[in-house]
Amino acid sequence: MSPSRTGRLADGMVIPHTNPTLVLGANGTTGRRVASRLAALGVPVRAGSRAGTPPFDWAEERTWPPAVDGVAAAYVVYYPDLVAPEALDRVRRFAALAASSGVERLVLLSGRGEKTAQQAEEAVMAAGTAWTVVRSAFFAQNFSEKGFEDLVRSGVVALPAPATGEPFVDVDDVADVVVAALTGDGHAGEVYEVTGPRLLRFDEAVAEIAAAAGRRVEYQRVGADEFVAMLVGQGIPEEEARVFAEIFGTVLDGRNAHLTDGVQRALGRPPRDFAEYAAAAAATGVWAARPA
Repeated sequence: MSPSRTGRLADGMVIPHTNPTLVLGANGTTGRRVASRLAALGVPVRAGSRAGTPPFDWAEERTWPPAVDGVAAAYVVYYPDLVAPEALDRVRRFAALAASSGVERLVLLSGRGEKTAQQAEEAVMAAGTAWTVVRSAFFAQNFSEKGFEDLVRSGVVALPAPATGEPFVDVDDVADVVVAALTGDGHAGEVYEVTGPRLLRFDEAVAEIAAAAGRRVEYQRVGADEFVAMLVGQGIPEEEARVFAEIFGTVLDGRNAHLTDGVQRALGRPPRDFAEYAAAAAATGVWAARPA
């Protein structure tokens, strides 16, 4: 960013004075945390959502130019996931538009071990802006904010996840890394692969949730078709449900069963442990048993 458009905070942070930061998925799991943190730092935020002003919709390209007009930086999140068939082309076109519109830095939320996600990373890198990639492990908060909380409350978490270790990452850590990349010096050109501090199989993660919640919760592995039918029954469109099933069938095959230092490199501190997340989530009552 040029000096004329920036201000400085403590610890060398550099933020836009007047130009907003666009946060796509501003009502989502990471987006709302990023938007809240930016606002607390005094960074003007433009919410990139269908309810935003102006509205933004990945499926309606005519909404993109007004959303990027005049913004200094953008947090790029693709819904439902970068493995969706149309994701790569849309992210490539959006990044090119952002660069040609004067957006100075892009921070992309990506996924570990996803070929299409890495192609989207390359598209952002080639767009012509400063860029940072935050390549994330499976969110711990999927168990409390993304629909799996209903499974926990039912007492049976039925998912198509194999017996492979996953380094669940706390979404608050992801948001902190994103905000650092959007507002601070030294993050351009970095790929931060963010994980938690240890590997857990899904049955082990559910056991820690049960211990934190003080009640019996079991893990049950189901097939992909059964999982899709379950999501459709919850009101999720079948196409999106199959995208989620594909994630379980690919990135949990062992390719991501290792830890990385992305949180430490970006923030200078270790990542939050899953047990700490489970205790905090349980204290909110989100996993209380359903009434009989």
